[in-house]
Amino acid sequence: MYHQTNTENIQRTMDNKFNFKSIKKAFADRVRPSESIYTSKNNSYVKYGEFNDFPRHLIDLYNNSSIHSTCVNAIVDGIVGEGLVSSTSDILDRANPEEGWNDVYRRLALDFKLYGGYAFEVVYNKSRTRVAAVYHIDFSWLRAKEMNYRGKIEGYYISDEWGDKYRYSTKTVPEDVPFLPVYNPAKAQEEPKQIYVYRPYAPGQKYYPLPDYVGALRVIDLDEEVDNFHLNNIKNGLAPSLAITTFTNADPDQRQAIELMLREQYQGTDNAGSLLYMDLDSPENAPVITPIPQNGADGYYTTLSELVTQKILTAHRITSPMILGIKTPGQLGGRDEIIDAYLLLVNTVIRPYQQTLLTSIEEMLEMMYPEKGDISVGVQQLKLFADGEEEVDVVTSTEAEVGEDSELEAEIEKADEAADADSNNDRFPI
Repeated sequence: MYHQTNTENIQRTMDNKFNFKSIKKAFADRVRPSESIYTSKNNSYVKYGEFNDFPRHLIDLYNNSSIHSTCVNAIVDGIVGEGLVSSTSDILDRANPEEGWNDVYRRLALDFKLYGGYAFEVVYNKSRTRVAAVYHIDFSWLRAKEMNYRGKIEGYYISDEWGDKYRYSTKTVPEDVPFLPVYNPAKAQEEPKQIYVYRPYAPGQKYYPLPDYVGALRVIDLDEEVDNFHLNNIKNGLAPSLAITTFTNADPDQRQAIELMLREQYQGTDNAGSLLYMDLDSPENAPVITPIPQNGADGYYTTLSELVTQKILTAHRITSPMILGIKTPGQLGGRDEIIDAYLLLVNTVIRPYQQTLLTSIEEMLEMMYPEKGDISVGVQQLKLFADGEEEVDVVTSTEAEVGEDSELEAEIEKADEAADADSNNDRFPI
């Protein structure tokens, strides 16, 4: 009996004085996309992350981490290069009625780097004898249908509202979500629209790929938090510097009014160095103002920021930050060093991306123009310097035959010579 009474007293005390709240892990569950299957009576799809929003998390990191977004953009620019080229004229002008292949290629390159995979819609002509159009599909919109008994994904649901309408969905079947079967030319007659999805193998992932920087997701999130720390330090007056204690015995509404008044008058960078003035009815009600010494955290976060930057660069396999325009103390930053670092990035990172994308594009072009036979497409690489000393470099797919690089380079040189001749004629008319 005593034990029961004592428990009741403790519970009553806790109810009156304590308020416990669960502190959720903000990031740990979002480092890797869990693949939970939502099964319904008629169909089933696989969630992309615990809350079906892992792609949105990758987008947030891309938008909020300056170092990470710079790395992604630099590599995507390298993948795109000077654009697609082909020895077969005009085939790159039209991927669909609204876009050329260079437009589609840039979007595929960004998806490939950001998500680790890419997708596009394949539309056949009326007779189903060839591909009529190819449309890019944002990879974050895809949710895979559950594998069949043979371990094959039969198709994908496509929506831009997964994180909103179907974030916690366990009862509502997304019947209104469009569905496209996977690309299979043998089924073109019954499936006039299909989806081509490239998802490289990733250990532990059956349905969705992982970006190549997945090991640095915690660090990228930390980069965002470090920036947020410094921003709030500045906005809130470089961390608390004063403790103000009042003796008015105010009720909650009065305390809130006093707090709002102090915030309005003294918080933020615009009020730095301002005079603290108070008008009181008597000395007994004067507040106690206690200075709070700084703990030197700024130096700690500066060191942390440098460590984060290095880890992010490592995750993207960028050996020299000078490629991104970041000057490192102690480095000379000579031309040769930049060229060597960039060539290493091109050969180990950019070129494999390009060859994979080109293989997919060539497959589609051969389906669009079957009468042309084998089609070779290349990417003209970016030039680091605009002084004309670098040779024309063209990357082709891994399936291209030996010698096609030189053929495409010859086509580019002819086009450059023609452009130079036109420029000279315009400059010095006869």
